[in-house]
Amino acid sequence: MNLLLISDTHLPVRAKDLPAPVWEAVDAADVVVHAGDWVSVELLDALEARARRLVGVYGNNDGGALRNRLPEVARVELGGVRFAVVHETGAATGRERRCAKAYPDVDVLVFGHSHIPWDTTADTGLRLLNPGSPTDRRRQPTFTWMTVDVADGVLGEVQLHHLPPP
Repeated sequence: MNLLLISDTHLPVRAKDLPAPVWEAVDAADVVVHAGDWVSVELLDALEARARRLVGVYGNNDGGALRNRLPEVARVELGGVRFAVVHETGAATGRERRCAKAYPDVDVLVFGHSHIPWDTTADTGLRLLNPGSPTDRRRQPTFTWMTVDVADGVLGEVQLHHLPPP
């Protein structure tokens, strides 16, 4: 099972649309996971129409229309791997310990908010993944998103994809 992990798309504020390589990844993915800050409900509609399966949460920049359709935290099992998805996890310092305590029943936590790619593992084995942003790189050198395969309860190699600014 192939997963696409994205977050912090901020459409149409930071970009008019997702970059073409991200739409290609949407088409290739079995599941698209979005960790919040969509900003417009139109992207949610477009991903629901185009993705085979969509798992998403709302972020701090998402208004009532998105909050009415998306949870704050999503929990799902994909390929035998237990995922939680949330937008914010707090400060980077102590993140692994804090998240391991808050999400003891999952294998992978996908989060967003910082626009900074993140891939670490807590002492408990919880994997923390932030795909960054494909549309708002802030102080990062590139726009980013992640893909990963899962099967038989095993998370494969996480790939961080980069798209340079125009």
